[in-house]
Amino acid sequence: MDTRAKGTKVSPNLYGVFYEDINHAADGGLYAELVQNRSFEFNSVDEPSYTGLTAWSETERGATVTPAVTGEDPLNTNNRNYLRLDVTGEGTAGVSNAGFNRGLPLAGGERYDFSVWARRAEAGPLTITVEDGTTVLGKVTVRVKAGGWAKYRASFTASGTTDAGRLVVQAPAGRTDLDMVSLFPRDTFKGHGMRTDLAELIADLKPRFLRFPGGCVTNVGTYDPYAETGDRRRIYQWKETIGPVEERPTNFNFWGYNQSYGIGYYEYFQFAEDLGAEALPVLSVGVNGCGENRPLTDEAKLARWVQDTLDLIEFANGPVTSTWGKKRAALGHPKPFGLEYIGLGNEEIYPEFFTNYPKFADAIRAKYPDIKIISNSGQTSQGAWFDRMWQFARDQKADLVDEHYYNNPDWFLANNHRYDTYDRQGPKVFVGEYASRGNTFYNALSEASYMTGLERNSDVVELASYAPLLANVDYVDWTPDLIWFDNDQAYGSPSYHVQRLFSTNVGERVVPSTFEGETRPVEDIKGAIGLGAWNTAVRYDDVKVTAADGTVLLSDDFSAGAGAWTPGLGTWAVQDGAYAQTAQVEDARSTAGSADWSNYTIELTARKTAGAEGFLVMFGVRDTGNFYWWNVGGWNNTQSAIEKAVNGGKSSIATSSTTVETGRDHRLKVQVSGRRITTWLDGQQVNDFVDSSRVEPLYQVVSRDGRSVTLKVVNAQDTAVRSSVDLGSARFRPSATVTSLTGAPSDTNSIADPDRVAPVRRQVSGFSSVFTYDFPAHSVTFIELTER
Repeated sequence: MDTRAKGTKVSPNLYGVFYEDINHAADGGLYAELVQNRSFEFNSVDEPSYTGLTAWSETERGATVTPAVTGEDPLNTNNRNYLRLDVTGEGTAGVSNAGFNRGLPLAGGERYDFSVWARRAEAGPLTITVEDGTTVLGKVTVRVKAGGWAKYRASFTASGTTDAGRLVVQAPAGRTDLDMVSLFPRDTFKGHGMRTDLAELIADLKPRFLRFPGGCVTNVGTYDPYAETGDRRRIYQWKETIGPVEERPTNFNFWGYNQSYGIGYYEYFQFAEDLGAEALPVLSVGVNGCGENRPLTDEAKLARWVQDTLDLIEFANGPVTSTWGKKRAALGHPKPFGLEYIGLGNEEIYPEFFTNYPKFADAIRAKYPDIKIISNSGQTSQGAWFDRMWQFARDQKADLVDEHYYNNPDWFLANNHRYDTYDRQGPKVFVGEYASRGNTFYNALSEASYMTGLERNSDVVELASYAPLLANVDYVDWTPDLIWFDNDQAYGSPSYHVQRLFSTNVGERVVPSTFEGETRPVEDIKGAIGLGAWNTAVRYDDVKVTAADGTVLLSDDFSAGAGAWTPGLGTWAVQDGAYAQTAQVEDARSTAGSADWSNYTIELTARKTAGAEGFLVMFGVRDTGNFYWWNVGGWNNTQSAIEKAVNGGKSSIATSSTTVETGRDHRLKVQVSGRRITTWLDGQQVNDFVDSSRVEPLYQVVSRDGRSVTLKVVNAQDTAVRSSVDLGSARFRPSATVTSLTGAPSDTNSIADPDRVAPVRRQVSGFSSVFTYDFPAHSVTFIELTER
């Protein structure tokens, strides 16, 4: 390498974070509210077990209480439910709240703020305590005036520490109405309502941007405002999430729970500012995704969504004299937030996107030409739909294209050079969501190997963010995740430490560098075949497998039964001369052939007879956890994908909009040639791509920041690699700072062992312009050298 070469300027916003309300990342997570279901709006629409009293229970202390959730004369039209306590007898009675996880966490000596909206016909006191068993750790009393709804506040200092507290609200005899029962720690991140330890873990990443609010959260649901319909399955609408929290309507969360919008668009912008990051909102363009196909085609309604998008930019950047700038100022932030990016759509998979997107983009270009507009490439890393989405983005002159992929570690190891050949003249790349399938150190190693390629290509990769960011250990919807937590503890996964190493050591320029070493041989896709179904009844017939030299490896019309097949889950039997699977269960499979097969073509006839999805045609089957399949008509028959499973974890590696018809024969064909996969449906080619698997002995990138040069080297192998390093003509001090992450591939962090995988930083001597270094097995090593 030549450390004095000018090199490539690194994108100043290269590494950021993506925040989505998934895994209870907001309520019960980053949002510091300790009370669950504070407004009694939980509903079975959100989650089948929910009621308005979820997380609440009766507490009687002398008197008797009848609690009921009602909507008679509510607090406001957006907050339609509240709790009515009818108390009889001497003493008090009321309800207690279980909080999240084990309960409400309190830290002894810390201050806590309680608030409630209450209504009584006659004046009377409310007694509020936080208790751990029989121990009272905090107590306040508020006197409710006679009359209508009013807000009451009080605070206390906790006398002890617990992670299993209960908030108890007791009322005297009579009727008391309660809403928005809230308990907040006084200490939140920069005083803006975010849980301190989680926010600090995020801040320690030094993110350059904050992408929000989703993800599927931002792109699934109906389109009309809550005020008009009362619909609990609305798509995310930013105007519903600002203003007083008691006036923000709660909503069904795509991930199967209730979201309170306690963190709304104002809080997102504020949090980005507190992190020193660019705000990067992603908005729907009226085309659902994530398994829903509900495009917005009404022109008048679509025009409202376009205007809402323009209003958001004004809310972020407009002067206080503008309509929405004035609203921002009224919320406490007269200074504009300085929004620079906006995302239009998320993982789009339906053709209506091509109609709707230009209406939004054109309106933004006309009114706010300096805003950078981000399109997207769908749900996978390659394939015909991916290519079509990229071409559309070029045609639309998008500034960036948001790529998402959740692939197996082998994919990340093999795709280090993915962006080497990208067009430098077209839109830039935003790797908005990526992660390898798992949270072990090996997953982190594979991601680190990939990040060296992102950084080396930061002239075209402008932004990148691992996803998802947060996961509550007791409310997991998706894994892997970067930061894990319960109600009072948090830790970073091995992937977190990799992300932090890279994001805090970016450098100003990438120094040209090369690595010479022997790569692992690339093996052809090899394995048996199989047939399958997912919540669908199917019939397969006329299955033929032909080798590349024309040899017929298998031919089965099932006239003699199904003796060549090994069924797994499902109900498999020969019926009317075909091989039928009649149980509508998940992951029904039957396999045939040899694990040694390679370079072959599968042809078959398939018919869907009932159920939600389509066909699963398996190939490259090594065992039950390692295989490929063509999922035709998957995701409730909304799309198709080639999926690859490694050690049980599946990821889509190519998608299409292909669907299937019930009751009709379809002719399917899959050709596997080396690592090239080509598919056809009814004679029409659907996919044609190469599943690369090149693995290098070391992955590296070198960056410069002033007089400091940092070598970033990843060894994903199980043996150490001795490497000779030549830094060119520059002279360096003999002492360097070496930061390393090492461990067993299966190592991971946990609440009980949060630092099992963590970086070690030390001073090491013996460096010069040319030196030899042993990079340990399974390691990430950063060597920071200083030029003399």
